[in-house]
Amino acid sequence: MIRILFNQLLDEKAFRERRRITLGEVCETTGLSRPTMSRVANVAGYVTSTDVVEKLCRYLECGPGDLLVLVDEKPDGHSRKKKKK
Repeated sequence: MIRILFNQLLDEKAFRERRRITLGEVCETTGLSRPTMSRVANVAGYVTSTDVVEKLCRYLECGPGDLLVLVDEKPDGHSRKKKKK
């Protein structure tokens, strides 16, 4: 499964800029809809388009490899990050 690390990267951006960033601000700046942003932020395993990934990467000033991480799903339903080689 691919996991979107939006919340973590948004927290880092807010910390760097020393201000609070709302989902509304992200929507306004990126042109993404509020329902899409809510799903990206709150739904594990949410499937989205490369257009959304591109807009988020540009907003967060990161690459797709920073925003997306591949996790292995264990048979018990839990997941873990796949190790980089």
